[in-house]
Amino acid sequence: MNIPKLNKYNLEFPHATTANKDGIVAWGGDLSPSRLIKAYQNGIFPWYNKDDPIIWWSPDPRLIMELDDFKLSRSLKKSMKKFKYKFDTDFIEIISNCGSTPRDKQNGTWISDEIIEAYSTLYDMGVVHSIGSYQDDKLVGGLYGVVVGGVFCGESMFSHVTDASKSAYATLIQHLKEWGYDFVDAQVPTQHLKSLGAKEVAREYFLDRLEKAKIKELKQIWKIKKSK
Repeated sequence: MNIPKLNKYNLEFPHATTANKDGIVAWGGDLSPSRLIKAYQNGIFPWYNKDDPIIWWSPDPRLIMELDDFKLSRSLKKSMKKFKYKFDTDFIEIISNCGSTPRDKQNGTWISDEIIEAYSTLYDMGVVHSIGSYQDDKLVGGLYGVVVGGVFCGESMFSHVTDASKSAYATLIQHLKEWGYDFVDAQVPTQHLKSLGAKEVAREYFLDRLEKAKIKELKQIWKIKKSK
């Protein structure tokens, strides 16, 4: 099938269920705040290599984390005590580290300067949020994501110290439960997130859950400087 090209003067996306077998919905367009917000509200997200056209995805199956399904092992619970955590602090450093930290079996990064600029704008708007793990006041791990109503759409994480990102993720899950969120959209299935309790679901099931959760209005409670 031919993959639709987005019109730069029109923010509308093809429906997520029209994606090809690889999960690609469309290509082109831009990373303007309005288009990005529209994409996430419809279960679509950008993911592409530097210097390539913007590619918009809605994979099937989709990976989600039910907040009550998170597996907090004894070892991770112990590791969590090694760090202090800050929400919505050092965002540029967090997203930049997500792009620059080497990963196993992965060459390069999709977090380009264009991505950093776009998500920094959403961060300033209160649409993107982050959590960092700190040791001796030094950022050693963390993650960021996009909030759509009662859904936290996880984008990327990094770790410079063992369990730093896992501990940040565990702390995030705890707070999302307290704040009334529904679930985490983990997007693309990975063994790492599955090991923490995430599960694969059909795209239509995910879209149905998103449709119900995205109208949820939650208080702006992210500006928590520290969480022990």
